[in-house]
Amino acid sequence: MKQALLYDRLDTDSVVCHLCHHMCTIKNERWGICRVRQNRNGILYTFVYDRIVAEHVDPIEKKPLFHFLPGSKSYSVATVGCNFHCQFCQNSSIAQMPRDQGRISGIPMTPGQVVQSARNQRCQTIAYTYTEPTIYFEFALETAQKAHEQGIQNIFVSNGFMSEGAITMISPWLDAANIDLKAIDNAFYKNYCSARLQPVLDNLVRLKANGVFIEITTLMIPDLNDDPKKIKKSAKFIVRELGPDVPWHISRFHPTYHMKDRPATSVETLQTARKIGLDAGLRYVYTGNIPGDEGESTFCHHCGKLLIERYGFTIQKNVLKDNMCPECQTPVNVITGN
Repeated sequence: MKQALLYDRLDTDSVVCHLCHHMCTIKNERWGICRVRQNRNGILYTFVYDRIVAEHVDPIEKKPLFHFLPGSKSYSVATVGCNFHCQFCQNSSIAQMPRDQGRISGIPMTPGQVVQSARNQRCQTIAYTYTEPTIYFEFALETAQKAHEQGIQNIFVSNGFMSEGAITMISPWLDAANIDLKAIDNAFYKNYCSARLQPVLDNLVRLKANGVFIEITTLMIPDLNDDPKKIKKSAKFIVRELGPDVPWHISRFHPTYHMKDRPATSVETLQTARKIGLDAGLRYVYTGNIPGDEGESTFCHHCGKLLIERYGFTIQKNVLKDNMCPECQTPVNVITGN
């Protein structure tokens, strides 16, 4: 365990955690909502600082990030735990382990070892992913700082519920993030995630203002967040507050965790949602978890030329030249690196 960042001592018995927008008040010997941070005699400790439960080399497209170093490899790590309790959690075996099983698992691994492994695997980025990176913030921050020293960039795949203080602290070393916008509906967040919508909306704007490259993902769940009016509202928010160049990934839901009785999202629903997003003014809207669909590929928003052809997480063809369409020279919002 390691002493946590971003907390204040209230009295001899309680602390308040400022890591995310739950702002948990935690009494002595009690845990925060995330179940990985505990108050011990007025000092808040994290129990996942160096307990890595998952590590893989992934294509960056799997994050999903389609406009940040396309075709590159990302060294992906996670600890257990999450500050959400999504009923449709896609990685519940590790994200919800402290809550559901009452235990914290993982193998010891230092930030320096993560960076060295990323270098050995020739990865351009380290992705803090699979669970919620805010939960292992201290580890992610130290790793990100060491990664930058070695010329490796950093990515958060996050629910976007971190505090303003956490964003301020991590932003100098955070290069890109894919943020879940689970629905543009506070009742959805409350009923199915045990969280709130507004902090996520505010943080999307805040992250971009801090220079973090942003892409957004919405897991489309039948009869819960697939109403066309709500899809249009989400798209309009992105266009208005973040800009039309921000990529939006609309992904297919598969029955899992506490929603095994709900059907998978139809391909037609995803294709309709993509059209709604494009019609609302977004330039890059992608369908996820349906390999072979046209919505996996990047097209020039001006002339319609196919620029990056994908199948699943694999790039089949990339004709971008200097981040511009070779047909009409329209700039494309893609970070290609050196």
